[in-house]
Amino acid sequence: MKNDFIKIKPPLWILLELTHKCPLECNYCYNQLDFALTKDVMKKEDWFRVMEEAREMGAVQLGISGGEPLLNKDIVQIIKKANDLKFYTNLITSGVGGEKGIIKKLKNAGLKTVQLGIQSHDKETMTLITNNKSAYDKKLEIAKEIKDEGLQLIINTCITRENIHQIADIIDFAEELGANYLEIANIQYYGWALKNVDSLLPTKEQILQAKKTCDYYREKKTNMKVFFVVPDYFEERPKPCMNGWGTTFLTINPDGNALPCNTANTLPLHFPNVKDFSIKEIWNDSEAFNFFRGDAWMPDPCRTCPEKEKDFGGCRCQAYALTKNMKATDPVCSKSPDHDNLQKLVKDSLKDMNKKPLYRNRKNSLIFINKE
Repeated sequence: MKNDFIKIKPPLWILLELTHKCPLECNYCYNQLDFALTKDVMKKEDWFRVMEEAREMGAVQLGISGGEPLLNKDIVQIIKKANDLKFYTNLITSGVGGEKGIIKKLKNAGLKTVQLGIQSHDKETMTLITNNKSAYDKKLEIAKEIKDEGLQLIINTCITRENIHQIADIIDFAEELGANYLEIANIQYYGWALKNVDSLLPTKEQILQAKKTCDYYREKKTNMKVFFVVPDYFEERPKPCMNGWGTTFLTINPDGNALPCNTANTLPLHFPNVKDFSIKEIWNDSEAFNFFRGDAWMPDPCRTCPEKEKDFGGCRCQAYALTKNMKATDPVCSKSPDHDNLQKLVKDSLKDMNKKPLYRNRKNSLIFINKE
């Protein structure tokens, strides 16, 4: 299906999710709950073709992620191919699972930037969040490798109830590691995070204090760039959906499915596979990529809202997760008829501040699958 009334621009940013496998079991992972049913079917040659086709269309930024991308045996060759195609490459990694010296090999292959996930400055907290006792030491080792090789280091810290009180210490820790940028990211509640919302959601007061701390460091105390990604659930207006559905971002997951965003496969849409179609066919002609382009799909209040060109009706994945209607106005928006339901979810989620989350692992995924 193609919407002839909408001018379709080529993708600019492509994300290759090389594997579903990950040595960490982070309880906020956006990965689908039934990941135990999935398989890594993409071969090196498949990734090469995807990159060639996306580059030919005009894509310039290439992210490499997973799961944990360092577990893919072909990662060095994939980075080299990307560099040969003149992509700007960014590795998004947990820092756990790669062989010693892997960063040097990746730099020599052309890697430009590394985004490293750091859950805490504190080993005990990091172990609690990741359910991996070696995570802390492994992350420190790879952070040193990244700096020793002269690569730009971006540290990403996902903030939940379990570590939000540590913001100041985390910022100091990131600076000690030599980070060029630190992203303090309040998580979005998809996948395992939504399953664990009762255990992870901070209070509004905690978030306001965290932002205040980030503002202080950003303005007075550090030369490192600190970004604070605001949460959704306490806002009155939604975030724009991926800069507009099917306008900028293209994700290819380990199954070979092409997605407009990392979590789009949670929607009741059939997403095309790169083993069956070219990137150009997928981007321009597939029903899934055209489904939310433009505003013809929008119900009220989005259809008549003057802000629809700013937020595009909000996040489609969040709307579906909270309402089971993927065309619904994002419930974060105060104009949404479901906004009161979201506020109730928030209130209910904060009733037990000591509830333990469920880890993202194969055992728990199979339990979820068997319940369905």
